[in-house]
Amino acid sequence: MERQQFKCQKCSDTNFTTGEIRTTGSGISRFLNLQNQKFATVSCDSCGYTEIYRLDSRGLGGNILDILTN
Repeated sequence: MERQQFKCQKCSDTNFTTGEIRTTGSGISRFLNLQNQKFATVSCDSCGYTEIYRLDSRGLGGNILDILTN
């Protein structure tokens, strides 16, 4: 995978760290604590400013795994 050019919107630094977070949605997924919302993060190494990008969901298999490992 090619590493894209990054420039922090706050401090203009070009060094960054990527990560991933998962969250619950609303309704029944929130009640069952199904973390079916997946996001990629890009954080500036200098000031910590973080951008969040929505990714595709993991589908039914990921939701079943969430239930079993809750």
